[in-house]
Amino acid sequence: MKAKSGFGVYPFTLLFGTLLVFALAISGCGTAGNMERVPQFQGNTNVTVVMSSTANSQLSEFDIGITGISLGSQSGKSVTLYAVPPGTEQGIEFIHANGQADPFSTVSVPQGVYTTATVTVDNSAFTCVTLSSTGGLATSTFAYGASATNAPATTVTVNLPSPLTITGTGMVLHFDLSVAQSAAYQKCLSQGIQPFSITPTFTLTSSAVPASATNNNQVRDVFGQIKATRTNGTLSIALPASFAMASPGTPRTLNVVTTAGPVFEGVTGFSSLTLGMFVEIDGAIQSDGSLAASRIAVRDPGTSNLSVLRGPVLQIGNSSPTGIGPAMWALGTQQQGFFLNSNLATDPAGYTLASASFQISGELQNLLNLPFVPKFDASNIVPGQNVYVSTNVTQAARDGYIPVNTVTLVPQTINGLVIGSTQAGNFTDYTVQLASYDLFPTLAVQPGQRLLLNNPGIVEVYVDNSTQRLNTQSLALGSTLRFYGLVFNDNGTLRMDCGQINDGVTASSQSNSAAGMVKGQSKILYQKTAGSIRQVVTITSPSAKQ
Repeated sequence: MKAKSGFGVYPFTLLFGTLLVFALAISGCGTAGNMERVPQFQGNTNVTVVMSSTANSQLSEFDIGITGISLGSQSGKSVTLYAVPPGTEQGIEFIHANGQADPFSTVSVPQGVYTTATVTVDNSAFTCVTLSSTGGLATSTFAYGASATNAPATTVTVNLPSPLTITGTGMVLHFDLSVAQSAAYQKCLSQGIQPFSITPTFTLTSSAVPASATNNNQVRDVFGQIKATRTNGTLSIALPASFAMASPGTPRTLNVVTTAGPVFEGVTGFSSLTLGMFVEIDGAIQSDGSLAASRIAVRDPGTSNLSVLRGPVLQIGNSSPTGIGPAMWALGTQQQGFFLNSNLATDPAGYTLASASFQISGELQNLLNLPFVPKFDASNIVPGQNVYVSTNVTQAARDGYIPVNTVTLVPQTINGLVIGSTQAGNFTDYTVQLASYDLFPTLAVQPGQRLLLNNPGIVEVYVDNSTQRLNTQSLALGSTLRFYGLVFNDNGTLRMDCGQINDGVTASSQSNSAAGMVKGQSKILYQKTAGSIRQVVTITSPSAKQ
């Protein structure tokens, strides 16, 4: 201990007394503070694994079959979070989880510090959408399984920015897929062999339960089929499968509790929910891995031979070839129900909207406050919008168009550059420029469309106090950000009611990179003619997936 200048050296007795008081102060109140900073590990913690992604708009679908997840502790022990035999997994679609949280599994884990993580994968596939040289719609899927020639290693090392401290009653582990680093290809449309690679790259972070406004423990717009209801207000739902997987495997399930008093859409309340219904749910992850619902929506109350899908609209025509119109083509990145269970699903598929009921998701509750009229129906639906579709047709129509019961506008994530802003009532209107490969500008130039957008590369994004801001990059001119919300076509102008903001992904050169790629083979599955629009659907795989 150094004496203060000008006072010389403290006498020994005074120095001893000072040290004694200091020691007592530490033992009296400092120890508790130190215990809070150094967790005392005892017993197990419920850990909920959620999947998410960080993506721009180059890919419309990315499916990975996950067969195993494990953690390695600081002491060298391994803990299994998830394990199923190869070929029995249910694929996870990651593009719909861009900036969002998709609950995956919950397991009890010994408390401690974990420094490594691995993910084991099997079948993997990604899909891009573009136009052919003649203006036809072209959807290409690049895929292989773990047994395919030149497939990458099945065990993927996960990036941990910092060690994971597992403690408390409940935690959430976020496995975030970096899409641009995980998929590489030369060009979207290919009629022959071209190199590509799938190298899943995850980053793992953690957050405590209960959730807060500063993390991603809030789950938005998860959809599934009711498998059980209980008198205590609890649901068990099966989550959707990935169509790109060779076999959908056993569906993942999620328990949903309604004690928080959720808002119900399409039904009067919990007692109206029945087995087999398809639901959309918002909520917060609880310490036991269940979801405390804040919103439960039923778009179609039917349960007999019902099929549902969610994904982007690819094309809108004046009418189907049979004269029943208007017609819609959509990419079902997630599917459930009769078509998938009967192995009759087509992806993408054509639909007729002649009898469709149009709806808008109630996830964002400020629609009536917007400085424009939010509208969604057959008169203004455009390619690029994200929709939820239900139909109860009992036969897949590969050579025809499937009648739609309901089509609902649901939220989506766009990635773009902020080039302007202005105040609009209680909202700030940010003008966001999309990349040229985004679906809105890509699909807007198709011939024979019913509607034309004024500037398909621009979206006016409306942000208010209810918008959840998870971005660390500044929300300012020149920033690239991801915006999540409902995108409307307002008389030819794209406008988004924004519910969440995340850091963006800069324009990628992944489609031009061929380093380390393996070669696949392209196969035309089928060709269609919708009016004057030529439909071309291709799939690429080393094994020429059937």
